[in-house]
Amino acid sequence: MEKHTTGILLLNMGGPDCLDDVAPFLYNLFSDREIIRLGPSFLQKPLAWWIARKRAPKSREIYSKIGGSSPLKRISQAQAAALEEALATDGDYLVRVAMRYWPPSADEAVAELVGLGVKKIVGLPLYPHYSRATSGSSLSDLRRALQQTSPQLPFIEIPSWPDQRHYITALAEKIRKGAEEHFSNEPFQLVYSAHSLPVSFIEGGDPYVEEIGHTISALEQQTGITGKLCYQSRSGPVEWLSPATSEMIVTLAEEGCRNILMVPISFVSDHVETLYEIGMLFREQAESLGVRLESTTSLNTEPVFINGLRELVLGTTS
Repeated sequence: MEKHTTGILLLNMGGPDCLDDVAPFLYNLFSDREIIRLGPSFLQKPLAWWIARKRAPKSREIYSKIGGSSPLKRISQAQAAALEEALATDGDYLVRVAMRYWPPSADEAVAELVGLGVKKIVGLPLYPHYSRATSGSSLSDLRRALQQTSPQLPFIEIPSWPDQRHYITALAEKIRKGAEEHFSNEPFQLVYSAHSLPVSFIEGGDPYVEEIGHTISALEQQTGITGKLCYQSRSGPVEWLSPATSEMIVTLAEEGCRNILMVPISFVSDHVETLYEIGMLFREQAESLGVRLESTTSLNTEPVFINGLRELVLGTTS
């Protein structure tokens, strides 16, 4: 037990483990005022329950198309195991996962690491680009869990890593392989699709869009390929970042584009946004417009990417 002196927590949003989990997962999601403020605070949870109940049937239908559950926990845990193995010769590290809206929670993960005798905890969000709705909310939740159980335990945060060199290299290689595999010598348009955010977040100082720009700039220096940025996964009656991915596909089709290579720029693990939205919804939309849409595969447990996470950890603990 003594050998695991530093605990690493990979932070992600989580997802339903089965179709019966969809409604309670959505309730947890919409209960978070960092993502959306549903009227005064005392109405947040009742309104979250109502929205979750209303959206659950459609969400269950979507999850049923990708196997009946979210693969996010399984992939995140595989990333944690790979990172722990990569760190094995660097010191004494124990890597676990903490999900924001589904088990294992920050409370559970902290309790496990404290029980194993760690002397320090590092919070590493699996979001390359900082937003208060993602990394911010997860880190805040982790700070709360630590304050309640182990306020004396040293805690280090890695808020974002948009141009971490191995992350960029791994993405660049995905683009090269995708272009070679799908289009060979045919012309194609590279499209970066990121998770959308309300415009009000950016106006309030959220660095999300700026950090995505850092990633794209570093990527294009390596690949020499210029891409277009758009945003997916909107929900709710507010102004969202634009252009939407679906709008970008229409625009490109109208301009005569016939091949799109899409890069899920803000996602490092497969889940509903990559498997359903890009893999099914956008692909079918493009096909209906006479456009072939292919996507680079997610980084998941790619060794180069895992080495990037390793460097992030060592940069804070060595």
